[in-house]
Amino acid sequence: MTSPLNFNQYVTTAVDWRAALRSNSRRTYFVISLFFTIYLALGLLVDMFIYSEQYPRATIPQLFHALITFALTPYATIVMVAVAFISVFVTFALSDKLMLLGTEYREISPNSARSEKETQLYNVVDEMKIAAGLQYMPKVFVIEADYMNAFASGYSEKSAMVAITRGLMEKLNRSELQAVMAHELSHIRHMDIKLTLMASVLANLMLMVLDIFFYSAIFSNRDSRSESRNTLVPIIILLRYLLPVINIIILLYLSRRREYMADAGAVELTRDNQALISALLKIQNDHANNQDAYAAAYQQTPHENVRREAYIFDPIQAGFEPVASIADLFSTHPNMVDRLAALGFKINKQS
Repeated sequence: MTSPLNFNQYVTTAVDWRAALRSNSRRTYFVISLFFTIYLALGLLVDMFIYSEQYPRATIPQLFHALITFALTPYATIVMVAVAFISVFVTFALSDKLMLLGTEYREISPNSARSEKETQLYNVVDEMKIAAGLQYMPKVFVIEADYMNAFASGYSEKSAMVAITRGLMEKLNRSELQAVMAHELSHIRHMDIKLTLMASVLANLMLMVLDIFFYSAIFSNRDSRSESRNTLVPIIILLRYLLPVINIIILLYLSRRREYMADAGAVELTRDNQALISALLKIQNDHANNQDAYAAAYQQTPHENVRREAYIFDPIQAGFEPVASIADLFSTHPNMVDRLAALGFKINKQS
């Protein structure tokens, strides 16, 4: 059960948001590099397995050396890279449309705004777009929902969009709304959508390839005379059960790092950590006070799993429990207490 957070529990401290941005940026690119390395290593493993039957006397180090020096053509690796490239491209092209699936939404523009709040929202996004140095104005959408949440999407500045629920727009004051939009535009500015989509696509492709590879190895190895192939089979079996867990851990770590980075980016753009702290506390407490109603609303909205990682607040913390994959059992967002601490709002141990 989510509990409301009390301002009196916390004390403000100094925080270096520039250092936070640099640290989280380094960690993010390390994680993305790790995904690419694992993906290429899996491709080379498939190639070694294929060539091990053709060259039964070759050792695993010999096969590996032949592949990386192109003495043997790494066909499986090349095919996997090509499939990854196409999959990432298609995912990028459809990402903004997929993110709004199942919701009742409306695009906001200076001519279509129906209230002062909608006009204020558009103006705030425009201000943060200028502050962030973005060349293109993101599309702005309002989702007709009472719960307080927001997300950004789009694989580039030109295709970028931000979406905010009506509940969030109505319940935040201008400075809080500005901080939340600064957070979302920081995701766009830092290429978070592109990076997380790329990592997710690679993770899913790895599991698909590994499943095919696993069953092929099991059923084609019974009469093998290749020692290297007999050595590779236990490695394949181990990876079949270990790699999905590794993928989940890395993806969740990446998601949490990008949230910390977007929070620091919001402080950079607004030059104020208090507004974002206030907004996050309002969002968390609103979900805590309306947990049953919001959990039902999330459950009744199709495709919430698609948006969950992109939201500024994780719906799981409101009792939303989709049964889509094992990854949904873990948090995609930092613990709120840790998140506030990173913004310089720590629990007062003397209270």
